[in-house]
Amino acid sequence: MNLRLLRLLVTASIVGILAACSTPVPLGPSDPSARPAATGPAAAVVPGTLAQAKSRWVPATWSELPGFDGDALHEAWNAWLRSCERPAPAFAPLCGDVRRLSIASAEEQRGWIMQRLQPYRIESLDGGAEGLLTGYFEPFLEASRRPGNGFVVPLYAPPADLGRRRPWYTRQQIETLPEAQAQLAGRAIAWVRDPVQAMVLHIQGSGRLRVQEADGSQRLVRLAFAGTNDQPYRSVGRWLLDQGLVRDATWPGITAWVQQNPQRVNEMLWSNPRYVFFREEPLDALDAGFGPKGAQGVPLTPGRSIAVDRQSIPYGTPVWLASSGPTAELSRLVLAQDTGSAIVGAVRADYFTGWGQEAGDLAGRLKQNLRLWALWPKN
Repeated sequence: MNLRLLRLLVTASIVGILAACSTPVPLGPSDPSARPAATGPAAAVVPGTLAQAKSRWVPATWSELPGFDGDALHEAWNAWLRSCERPAPAFAPLCGDVRRLSIASAEEQRGWIMQRLQPYRIESLDGGAEGLLTGYFEPFLEASRRPGNGFVVPLYAPPADLGRRRPWYTRQQIETLPEAQAQLAGRAIAWVRDPVQAMVLHIQGSGRLRVQEADGSQRLVRLAFAGTNDQPYRSVGRWLLDQGLVRDATWPGITAWVQQNPQRVNEMLWSNPRYVFFREEPLDALDAGFGPKGAQGVPLTPGRSIAVDRQSIPYGTPVWLASSGPTAELSRLVLAQDTGSAIVGAVRADYFTGWGQEAGDLAGRLKQNLRLWALWPKN
């Protein structure tokens, strides 16, 4: 999904926090073996440059950060407080101040950031500072504990033999083969109405359900990622393009095609053999104000959490994000708290837009230029 929606993202997997929290190392004349030799304009290394596996961080001034003086920092502070629940080693000593400043003014917060942190322009190893921003979100679906009355698409917990049989059945086999359906008997968490919305939930890897219980009451729950069938992920948007069925493989374009071709929906869905299984989590009033947990292990904050390549930016790093395009104008502080299989490269981010229809519409359209600055503790 040019989003995590019908782009190339699949589900965010929880990965090793220790590996993700690596500290950048100095890269300069005193450390010539840290990276392969560069050629051309990128050959000269700026003193104080730091290196990650897939990026280099070049020292910058605060004046280089577009819009730094005007951001509503208190919004980002909510995400930063979440990161302090599982802080990267470099940021753990700052978390006391982060908590104390949660009720401070924007001017106080900005002053503290400038005093304690150093901005670094994130570049590719060959010196490129431009990248790509996309978006992802948390779907919000109506559901029922029982099939019927239009609720016909099951959302399953993992089958008992998932770990023993690899790969498991494909999406088409799960929906058509009696032996596969037998393995899933009694495993349905809930049923939803629309198979395409269910696919979006699979691609995003988590979502919210307003579930109608057997007694008629309603309850808000979250479905979290619990595993896959280990089949390869195939983008349905790419399938539509390859078939010559659409020119616009964004979510609005795919939706329009689905409405015009209901008889071919299964063919489209079955082009992606990967299938996701879920676990149900309670969603109280506090949890409902945040998104699902990202790869850092903390809940995501709408508009202030991004997914990154962890070999470019360690989890928990505050990042200044600047992106200008037809969908959104963004200059703001965000926290690197998640990852995804299509989020690869030095200057690459997936922007968490929140949950529900409006967030999905924004995520589905977001595909534009990106610049990033890491904010790292001063020595």
